[in-house]
Amino acid sequence: MRFTLPSPPPILALLLSMLSIQGGAAFAKTLFPTLGAAGTTALRVTLAALLLSLVFRPRLRALSPAAWRAVIPYGVALGLMNLTFYLSLTRLPLGLAVTLEFVGPLVLSLALSRRLQDLVWVALAALGIVLIAPHGGAGGHLDLLGAGLALTAGAFWALYILVGGAVGRRVPGVTGVVAGMIVAATVTLPFGIAQAGATLLVPGVLLAGLAVAVLSSALPYSLEMAALRALPARVFGVLMSLEPAIAALSGLLFLHERLSALQWLAMLCVIAASAGISLSGERQVVEAEPAN
Repeated sequence: MRFTLPSPPPILALLLSMLSIQGGAAFAKTLFPTLGAAGTTALRVTLAALLLSLVFRPRLRALSPAAWRAVIPYGVALGLMNLTFYLSLTRLPLGLAVTLEFVGPLVLSLALSRRLQDLVWVALAALGIVLIAPHGGAGGHLDLLGAGLALTAGAFWALYILVGGAVGRRVPGVTGVVAGMIVAATVTLPFGIAQAGATLLVPGVLLAGLAVAVLSSALPYSLEMAALRALPARVFGVLMSLEPAIAALSGLLFLHERLSALQWLAMLCVIAASAGISLSGERQVVEAEPAN
């Protein structure tokens, strides 16, 4: 028996998905003092893999070797994307980390574009990154290692999108997604065990990890599927561009992380560039959610 959620209106479903993901990321950050970033990543991804396996019951044994050749890089990209993103959160506010991570799929969209006018969006995104870059004064000082980790997560996000297309073509239904999550759990679990050890098995910690897994994976995945069935790719891409702002608001509300006016301006530049490329390109890349 398959589990299905009632389908809200598609735009509301997508907004709820983003709120769930960023709220989950904010909650995950509160677990860092107990588990560390690697431990939190491993717990979240492993529990998400178990939860999705129980809900969707994928037929993994039926997958062909060719299908696994597509699924494995997809799962590795998913696992390393989550790991590097959570590591970036140890050094950056949530809003800035998501903004920098967003550069990955944005650059991919621009690389696949064939329109000269999209150079405007390149310049706007570059301006956003320059505004975030280290400087003194009211904007504060950006942690370079944290920024590098967030950009690395963005690169893995772009790879996740590219290899996800092959998974979608070769593996039917949700089986590829669940198989990829299992591979991601296999990738992240050794890092989590090395950092958190037996703390991962404490009942209270497991319950908190389950909440993160639901908020960051199971619930938003179901909501996004409902939105994707009803929304054009361009509309989906533009709405997804709001995610850095939602992340910043989640960081403010749940973690009391404040951004400077210059950092908000930088974020708006990246959001505008992402929305612009979603609307203008002949070839659209729908920004698949990484479940951060």
